[in-house]
Amino acid sequence: MKAITYQGIRDIQVDNVDDPKIEKNDDIIVKVTSTTICGSDLHLIRGRIPKLPKGFVIGHEAMGIVEEVGKDVKKVKKGDRVIVPFPIACGHCSYCNHGLWSQCDNSNEHGEVGALFGYSDLMGGYDGGQAEYLRVPYANVGPRVIPEELTDEQVLFLTDILPTSYWGVENGGVKNGDTVVILGCGPVGLLAQKWAAYMGANRIIAVDNIGYRLAHAKKFNHVETINFNEYDNTGETIKEITHGGADVVIDCVGMDGVMSKIEEIETMLMLQGGSKSALEIASQAVRKCGTVSVVGVYGMRYNNFPFGDFFSRNITLKMGQCPAHAYVDPILKLIKEEKFDATDIITHRMPLTDGKKAYDLFDNRLDNCIKVILKP
Repeated sequence: MKAITYQGIRDIQVDNVDDPKIEKNDDIIVKVTSTTICGSDLHLIRGRIPKLPKGFVIGHEAMGIVEEVGKDVKKVKKGDRVIVPFPIACGHCSYCNHGLWSQCDNSNEHGEVGALFGYSDLMGGYDGGQAEYLRVPYANVGPRVIPEELTDEQVLFLTDILPTSYWGVENGGVKNGDTVVILGCGPVGLLAQKWAAYMGANRIIAVDNIGYRLAHAKKFNHVETINFNEYDNTGETIKEITHGGADVVIDCVGMDGVMSKIEEIETMLMLQGGSKSALEIASQAVRKCGTVSVVGVYGMRYNNFPFGDFFSRNITLKMGQCPAHAYVDPILKLIKEEKFDATDIITHRMPLTDGKKAYDLFDNRLDNCIKVILKP
């Protein structure tokens, strides 16, 4: 089959690889009909995630038609159209039983964290979904059957960025009347803006330095925007215009924020896992006793982390991988009822065979690219 594979830093290729096979009785094989590139996939190709071997099939946002089922699979059948949440969860460990699906104890033999599709041996070593076929383990737990009247584009983001953005806003405790700052206007940031409005935020301020993304946020989400390139101290500026800071700051950027020269050197030497610029802005932009919710991906340890700034002002920090399984069904209900639509962020539709070009567009922010749909 054709699949997008990692071949080294900023080197991905569309290769012929072996078709996946049923390995356990509760596996299924999905013929992928739509997949997409996530911002966190860029951490992989930029060399920020360890234990990623050459030739590894990447991608963790995929959906398609069930092609083959293991003998113990009861939840789905051949021919069903399904989305596949990006965390891999067994469904019966202590974490799964408490709804903490992204920290499943049984899905990752390689480490002490949960497992994800297409995200290196560190996250379980499972091949990803930017391919013609995908093996899905624990198929009685993860996949959700999708009504035929909904298009792939309406539901594909249930695999990750819709639950992740919702969870980030919910984790921040956003409530009616709040002032919310959202750092990053990539796909997750743009959707978080929608969810913040849905949950009743009175004022939403979106921060980025890419003009077309800020323009999209203003046009489609009707939020205030700040280009951080235009200010010497963005966090202090936000504190000033909000008269003390935001109730909630949501970091949708993670390690790929703008790096200082020292951070560039430390990251190159593997002494640090990338930028912490978004966290530094958050530490200044949040009000006393406010909350910072982090859904952007971070790695390793960080020097000069602004811990004292958070501690001295009684800031609550919440973060982690979204337990996506818990959010698929309620968000799917909103989509079916036409109460939520995420399709405006789709800017490009391309065949899987153009995967290398798609990554170039997305990684280098060319042609006003926000979100690419790939069709095997």
